[in-house]
Amino acid sequence: MSFPAHRPRRLRTTPAMRRLVAEVDLAPRQLILPTFIREDLTEPQPITSMPGVVQHTTDSLKRAAVEAVELGLGGFMMFGIPAHRDATGSAGIDPEGVLNRAIADVRAEVGDDIVIMSDLCLDEFTDHGHCGVLDEEGRVDNDATLAIYAQMAVVQAEAGAHMVAPSGMMDGQVAVIRQALDAAGLADTSVLAYAAKYASAFYGPFREAVDSQLSGDRRTYQMDASNRREAIHEVELDLAEGADLVMVKPAMSYLDVLADVAAMSPVPVSAYQISGEYAMIEAAAANGWIDRRAAVTESVLSIRRAGADTVLTYWAAELAGWLKEGK
Repeated sequence: MSFPAHRPRRLRTTPAMRRLVAEVDLAPRQLILPTFIREDLTEPQPITSMPGVVQHTTDSLKRAAVEAVELGLGGFMMFGIPAHRDATGSAGIDPEGVLNRAIADVRAEVGDDIVIMSDLCLDEFTDHGHCGVLDEEGRVDNDATLAIYAQMAVVQAEAGAHMVAPSGMMDGQVAVIRQALDAAGLADTSVLAYAAKYASAFYGPFREAVDSQLSGDRRTYQMDASNRREAIHEVELDLAEGADLVMVKPAMSYLDVLADVAAMSPVPVSAYQISGEYAMIEAAAANGWIDRRAAVTESVLSIRRAGADTVLTYWAAELAGWLKEGK
């Protein structure tokens, strides 16, 4: 009888052996925690469709930032939910607006001990829920929106953001933001471009998280789920405009796109494990259908394996705690 000469199973015999030959690993520094702060809250508000995630008060947000530093997380991303919205999202460019105040509060609390990131988009601040201002026919006006993005970038950087993250998928947004930052003497503020952001069904729970006012959809400016090559084109444009990092969003449903981007990008690549991806695992685990900790770890590892240098995930703090336990 002939036996196989090659036995890959030899490298799987013990946990130590598997650890020795692991091709990809997870570390807290690779994880970015997305957070939400809502104006006028007196205590953290649970988000029902995202078990374990809350809308923060100022105090609870600062505590979360301190914990993120203690856990060794790489980044702390903030989204703001204002008490009042209007057609142009004016609260987003108000230095005293909820997000800009939160950036300043967190920077004062943790300084440079973690990369403070801010979502740069209008959807949380507009009364129509779109990522830009609307023209007379109700369509998103790309170029009019860019002028507001430029203002937002400067206000967020002046508040203390180390990195701004334009997520609106407006054409030319990175170039306008980079020019505005440089002109304001903020050349050290970096830009994480949501370069390949798809119009996804998996954003559902996020709508609750930011109390979205959206009617309709964002398919005229976010990418179509059918398209793969187009993602490279979008990334190339953002790179040419000066993006310091690029992102693929969603992550788990677009691992092929993520792998493509990681293979060609000369700058670090992020991926966002979004609310629906989070909620599905939480729901399955709550029903006893899967092992929660194993599924969470495997899901984030899959994103790293596909090529992400950093992962935005709502499990960032919890996963970092597990990783520290294992050392």
